[in-house]
Amino acid sequence: MDCARAAVANGADAVYFGLPQFNARMRADNFTAEQLPELVRFLHDHRVRAICAFNTLVFTDELPEAERQLLLLDDLGVDAVLVQDLGLAVLARQLGVRFEVHASTQMTITSPAGVEFIRRLGITRV
Repeated sequence: MDCARAAVANGADAVYFGLPQFNARMRADNFTAEQLPELVRFLHDHRVRAICAFNTLVFTDELPEAERQLLLLDDLGVDAVLVQDLGLAVLARQLGVRFEVHASTQMTITSPAGVEFIRRLGITRV
């Protein structure tokens, strides 16, 4: 929470954070599911967007946990999820989550055609 507080105190309009699974910075000090309600509430109280980095590839055996985490993030009112995996973007839409889905740079979208393709999947930012 100290980093989130510092970001808000210094004028951030969004804070990107990760959970212990499914993010590209697994060695970082990530937030736990138990810490998320306080984090999201704090950010929203300060009019700061809460964006979860969900930016790794998800394997078939990980899909149930990925689905559980997407639904948790939706229940908590996270503003957006940053994804690498196209399948995860599709899963988020199938679940009917209310948050935006953003494409990570790790998705390697490098052309207007690629942007149009992911836009049709419901991704709102590259």
